Amino acid sequence: MFKLKEPWPDFITFYSTASGAGWIVPRKYVEKVGEEGFKKAPVGAGPYKFVSFTPGVELVLEAFDQYWRKTPSVKRIVLRVIPDESTRLAALKRGEIDIAYSIRAELAEELQRTPGLTLRPTVGSAPYWLYFPEQWDPKSPWHDHRVRLAAKYALDYNTINQALTLGHSHITGSVIPENFEFYEKLPSPTSDPAKAKQLLTEAGFANGFDAGFYTCDVAYANLAEAAINDLAQVGIRARLRPLERAAFFKGYSEKKFKNIIQGSSGAFGNAATRLGEFVVKGGTYAYGSYPEIDELFPLQAVELDHTKRAGLLSKMQRLLDERTMYVSIWQLAFISGVGPRLDNPGFGLIKGYVYMAPYEEITLKGA
Repeated sequence: MFKLKEPWPDFITFYSTASGAGWIVPRKYVEKVGEEGFKKAPVGAGPYKFVSFTPGVELVLEAFDQYWRKTPSVKRIVLRVIPDESTRLAALKRGEIDIAYSIRAELAEELQRTPGLTLRPTVGSAPYWLYFPEQWDPKSPWHDHRVRLAAKYALDYNTINQALTLGHSHITGSVIPENFEFYEKLPSPTSDPAKAKQLLTEAGFANGFDAGFYTCDVAYANLAEAAINDLAQVGIRARLRPLERAAFFKGYSEKKFKNIIQGSSGAFGNAATRLGEFVVKGGTYAYGSYPEIDELFPLQAVELDHTKRAGLLSKMQRLLDERTMYVSIWQLAFISGVGPRLDNPGFGLIKGYVYMAPYEEITLKGA
């Protein structure tokens, strides 16, 4: 039993979706084998049993026929690591695998043209954005709101969306996922390079400026390349710096990056948990903040009236948009390919989750 010392409206959200704090593991087994032993041979309460794990190669699972919810239809699942996108697609086309995650751009078009294969786009909980960590530095061009707004007008959102995710991503203008509780619908951003150039001229950068590094997770460097090209068209010249995911998020959270950051988050939660991490003072990924937004955060955190709390979080999101603290690119449509053997691959069954799940719902044709 939990007994709280003060109101915490997000208690259930925090323990159920926004963190791993509520994960259930067998206490006696963990105490017996230790954390490292548990990682090597985990025991849980799900529909599949752990068989083997070869780091960087594959994870093998077998169905647990006494699972409380239902007996899984597929008796064995092998999760293979295939880092290269084209290699994943080739394996799917040869029938070596039944599902290939993250197939984009020209490869997604090729998948669509391949008989027997199906494209499955799923919009999850992962907006992507541009962040300007030096916007609080008076010596930086990004300190000028007009420059940040110019970057917003520079991006050709629809063309990028069509080219990389075949138009399936959602252009929301927000860093809060549209499927989150307390999401505030904001005006969708529009591309206007002429307006962007005008704003840069008014800010004293008629000839543009050297924007330094554009740092991103290497897995989405193709999105970065498209954005860099659009920024360059209006005079914001940046150099791509892609980093492996672990290094990227480590540097992001340790406040080591400058210039432009292409950020994202697929974490679950609600608008408050996302604002707490990325917007307000003290947030893991907040390099700075605005007092008028900060002062609303503790108020909503203890507000038990749902309508009043929604109003506070709505105001925070509108202020965030007015300050152009971020430039939202899209809410990503994660595109996967499905082979001919599967009847129900399990995509989209859990709201906001882009992978196949729950595993016990996956079925094969004729099974």
